[in-house]
Amino acid sequence: AKAYTRNPNEAPKGLQSLMEPLILFIRDEVAKPSIGHKYEKFMPYLLTVFFFIWTANMLGLIPFIGGFNITGNLAVTAILAIITFIITNVNGNKSYWAHIFAPGVPVALYTLMIPIEIMGIFIKPIVLCARLFANITAGHIIILSFMSLIFIFANLYGAGAGFGVSIVSLAFAIFMNILELLVAFLQAYV
Repeated sequence: AKAYTRNPNEAPKGLQSLMEPLILFIRDEVAKPSIGHKYEKFMPYLLTVFFFIWTANMLGLIPFIGGFNITGNLAVTAILAIITFIITNVNGNKSYWAHIFAPGVPVALYTLMIPIEIMGIFIKPIVLCARLFANITAGHIIILSFMSLIFIFANLYGAGAGFGVSIVSLAFAIFMNILELLVAFLQAYV
């Protein structure tokens, strides 16, 4: 913000040039289409959650420092889901609640649709919680499995087999780590 006030008509530099596209992405691709014309009210929360999840996921990719796989902990993702659940339902407007209790289907289907919509209120945060946890944890487990193959083959078939498998395991682990960079951003977006 200070950089914008100092240099209002100049292109962003440094950290500002990294942050601006991410902030604009959240505003233009997440908040405006999903929330609508009153999206400004939710931008601080959306940006906080996005950057928290993205930073936590990126820290989890740094090897050998341990304990930074924050979003690979179900308690953390559950708290994020609970906070989002509360914000969504407390700030739900007339249109939001009308969609749940008058879902725009023939009246004969209300007895079926209203319970499904009410269950959906609770199921969506649980699914988002489980999805973030599972995607982040799965990548770590796959990399660990590839690294474990080296020791398993070395123990069963000798050092030569362990060395031979290490080349392939290391290549796959590097590929998975690169793929996890994409998953880190994608899960923050979701």
